[in-house]
Amino acid sequence: MPEGHTLHRLARRQQRVFGGEPVRVSSPQGRFADGAAVVDGMVFAKAEAWGKHLIQHYRPLGTTGRAGRRMIHVHLGLYGSFTEAPAPLAAPVGQVRLRIEGPQVGTDLRGPTACELFTPADLDELIARLGPDPLRRNADPTPMLAAIARSRRPIGALLMDQKVVAGIGNVYRAEVLFRARIDPYREGRSVPAADVTAVWDDLVGLMRIGVRRGRIHVVRREDDRGPGSYAPDRPRTYVYRRAGEPCRICATTVRTAELEGRNLYWCPTCQI
Repeated sequence: MPEGHTLHRLARRQQRVFGGEPVRVSSPQGRFADGAAVVDGMVFAKAEAWGKHLIQHYRPLGTTGRAGRRMIHVHLGLYGSFTEAPAPLAAPVGQVRLRIEGPQVGTDLRGPTACELFTPADLDELIARLGPDPLRRNADPTPMLAAIARSRRPIGALLMDQKVVAGIGNVYRAEVLFRARIDPYREGRSVPAADVTAVWDDLVGLMRIGVRRGRIHVVRREDDRGPGSYAPDRPRTYVYRRAGEPCRICATTVRTAELEGRNLYWCPTCQI
């Protein structure tokens, strides 16, 4: 599943290629045909991300205010993806849930978990159930700090809970805990607030790099040596997907286990 930096980067891209332009919106697959018809011909006003959720804003042609605006909410889930091509787009291939075509560029959405019309109330409800997003401007980590401080759940599980902090996936979870030298099984309430704040600050910095570069970068320059990445065209990591290999810092064997249904990776020596 794409992590939050991917959604923010996607929102910026769609804002850049469609923003301020009238667009044709359709659902070649047919599963979103009614929703697509509502915004078809409208101006693509804005795209934004909240955690792993993409929100597209549309306004009626010839208007500038909020009256008549509509939104589409997209959650890519495990299999969803957008593909982009110059306009006019060729005949759709495969199950295209959503097609957006502007004057110069078009994009097709396939396989999302969610693609639906949203109202302002729907957006408010979504935001209310999400934790702070490290990539949102002026995001306040206070709710995250409070949620962790009162929880007996492992910190490794809390960081993956979108109600605690939005946009964090398995890679960032594993890597920021390693960088902070925190045992992922440690109870949230036992982790000092200063350490949790440092994790938040690290997430902000690392995820901004991810948005800029279009790929995750988590290994510090002084540690960027030794074994390569866990797979071709994937980031070099400290522990993620490196089970059974030596830790880059201490050479202890990196361990893996399942925590609340997701694979966890950590170094039992560095993360005490």
